Amino acid sequence: MKSEEHYTTRSGWLRAAVLGANDGILSTTSLAIGIAAASTTREPIVLAAIAGLVAGALSMAAGEYVSVSSQSDIEISDLKREKAELEHTPELELIELAKIYEQRGLDENLAMQVAIQLTNHDALGAHARDELGINEITMAKPMQAALASAASFIIGGLLPLLVSIFAPIKMMVIYQYGFAIIFLALSALIAAKAGGSNRGKAVLRICFWGTAAMLVTAFVGYLFGVQTH
Repeated sequence: MKSEEHYTTRSGWLRAAVLGANDGILSTTSLAIGIAAASTTREPIVLAAIAGLVAGALSMAAGEYVSVSSQSDIEISDLKREKAELEHTPELELIELAKIYEQRGLDENLAMQVAIQLTNHDALGAHARDELGINEITMAKPMQAALASAASFIIGGLLPLLVSIFAPIKMMVIYQYGFAIIFLALSALIAAKAGGSNRGKAVLRICFWGTAAMLVTAFVGYLFGVQTH
């Protein structure tokens, strides 16, 4: 039989990739729109998009690595403490594990039998999974998250950068917004398909908040442009 594939196996890298792609599209576009609203030439817009793309990718990678590393440190600390408890008080840990299975619906005798068998097979693995909620699927992977986030940010940020280079300067704000909504919608569709979630809801959510962010940025750029004339 073919093993069933679950979407939770993708949660580690998918969250970072979706966040990076959406942030790459939205932040780079918002930056370009803000500059375009205050400028009548192409060079500042392209320069701002490039700067935002490079800085954003590095920032996303660093931030994702640090945050996920913090989660990983907590998990490692909990596992070390659990390992020490198994070495010093194995009887109490066995009873604790059996109680967990009782709370999940097993009767007392069966819960103890399951706890004994799992302890004999892999005591630390059983406690990590059933007491601490840590397993191979959900365990924090800092480097994977950082690389996925940075790569997806670059891919997302390249799209508004290309618009900055080729779109008509007089219609730059409209082109940036229009293409950004298309890019965000495609990103949401891909993420929803990969994660098995509702596609329509994902598209509406990102387009609504993306529009709000770009409107605020364009307004700030417009005010700046008015004040500098």
